[in-house]
Amino acid sequence: MPKSDVTELAASLEEYLGDPHDAAGRMPFAQILDHDVRGEYPYQFVALLRRWGLHLRCLPASDGGLAGNVETGMSLMRLVARRDPSTAVGLALNSLGFMPAWILGTPEQKGALIEDMKRGSSVSWGLSERVHGSDLVANEVLAERTEGGWLLTGEKWPIGNATVADKMVVFARTGKRPGPAAYSLFVLDKWRAEPGTVADLPFEDLYGTRALDLSGVRLDGAFVPDAAMIGREGQGLEIALKTSQTARVVLMHLALSAVDTSLRLALDFAERRVLFGDRISDVPYTRRQLTEAFADLMIADAMVLGAARALQAAPEQISVWSSVVKYQVPTLLQKTMSQLTVVLGARTFLRDHPHYGMHQKMVRDILITDIADGNTVVNLRNLGHQLAGLLDKAAEPGEGVREAAAERAAVLYGLDRELPVYEPVKQELFSRGLDDAVLAAPDGIARLRALADRADGAEGAEGTEAERLRAAADLAEELTGRAGPLRERAAALKAALGKDYAQSPELFELAKEYCLVHAAAACVLTHVHSADAMEAPLPSASLLLLQLERIRRQLFPHEQVTSQAVVDEVMEVLRGLHQDNRLFSYWQFPLAKRLTDESAARR
Repeated sequence: MPKSDVTELAASLEEYLGDPHDAAGRMPFAQILDHDVRGEYPYQFVALLRRWGLHLRCLPASDGGLAGNVETGMSLMRLVARRDPSTAVGLALNSLGFMPAWILGTPEQKGALIEDMKRGSSVSWGLSERVHGSDLVANEVLAERTEGGWLLTGEKWPIGNATVADKMVVFARTGKRPGPAAYSLFVLDKWRAEPGTVADLPFEDLYGTRALDLSGVRLDGAFVPDAAMIGREGQGLEIALKTSQTARVVLMHLALSAVDTSLRLALDFAERRVLFGDRISDVPYTRRQLTEAFADLMIADAMVLGAARALQAAPEQISVWSSVVKYQVPTLLQKTMSQLTVVLGARTFLRDHPHYGMHQKMVRDILITDIADGNTVVNLRNLGHQLAGLLDKAAEPGEGVREAAAERAAVLYGLDRELPVYEPVKQELFSRGLDDAVLAAPDGIARLRALADRADGAEGAEGTEAERLRAAADLAEELTGRAGPLRERAAALKAALGKDYAQSPELFELAKEYCLVHAAAACVLTHVHSADAMEAPLPSASLLLLQLERIRRQLFPHEQVTSQAVVDEVMEVLRGLHQDNRLFSYWQFPLAKRLTDESAARR
């Protein structure tokens, strides 16, 4: 979908939902906080978003939905999540529950599920088990053959929307011998189950996303017909892993949105608060705190932009991209939230403050992005298993590999470039060494230097855009150049540890560093390939330079690269987006008009 069309949809949704600070709006912060305090599922918010048709924007048009891609649904869900991550998760879980059918379901299965959703039904994803966590091949829920179908027995917990959903896609063991081919997937209709065969487990009392239904289900011979199996017998694990790849990327909209809201609140405070005769946003230390938080958010935005588009433009690589963003984005943005807490100070602790009370909720809610659908350990392990191939390919790509990656990168990081239709069946479980972001980084840096040469010819003065672009290119070259030494360290580690290499903490640290290489490449590639699709005050060479400094400081925490002048320039970009009431993102969506009395923001 063209960027202009996505922006129009986003503006329509924002207008429909209204200013979240307005208590009379459809989805006000005051009511959201009340749900959070009481841990009450947000039925009315889910219902009003369904009436708008948001859930259909996340379902395939070919089977009755309104989506041809993942990116549009994610973009719209960010606007919900900036108000309430619990509601956004509740809606996203419905799409996640549908994902196995999207991957390998029959047209009849997909059409029937979507028709049910149009009538208000929902579906959950029954994957996890209490004892086994991410060890899927140890799962114990059993599917036993019976006349005309299967009997499901066992317990699924913790499962999002397990209680409120009418149907559940259940991951169950069908094979007699353990192993990857021993599992299959079934659509369980809870309303058609015989009495006593399905029992809902209680809602859990949560720390963050407190209004979310996180519960479970106990099955005791629940019947599902043969037609309820998704894919073939024994394909359950493959479909489940591909579903998790998509879920890891989609979930990142919560992290981006939480920081967007908290940064907006912190800026409201810093621009109005006066101490010792100055606005605190004009105090150099506070200004750097705010601009660094903005740079962190835009690093994550660039990474998620590429990963979301990779689901369609490079599905064979998504095993890497999904794990990179699932580790790096929550890890980075949780630190960013701590930085914003410093700016807000005592107001962080005022849960019922009429303007700033949402920050403490967002601090808690963002944590779900770190643990759901594969935690830090799971994703670093996945990257560790593929790291040698990724680093070998980056060092010795072979004929035409970089050129092909650079061509794909223009689509992956070009906001206005058309994507192919989403076909999740094309996703693969291993990338075979390919990561287009890292492979296309040299081309991106060359384009950055070309932009600097053109800017030099236009301006020609010291301290200009050209200077910032060249400094950014040098820094990007340093960061992406770390792939070579990483390869040498990985090889030496493997030689030293032998069979213990795959589970070693040192390998996990190398995987973390690879994520930084990918992040640096993502920032550069977004700048060069989306520049023409952005509106002022973006793109900004100063912002790019600060983004790259923030990545570098994860390696060298006490070494600054940027001057106060760069920080001041980034502050003007941040202020511009804030004053124009636009999303803190390369998308720059227009937000709902502010209608409320701003006096609360001064308290």
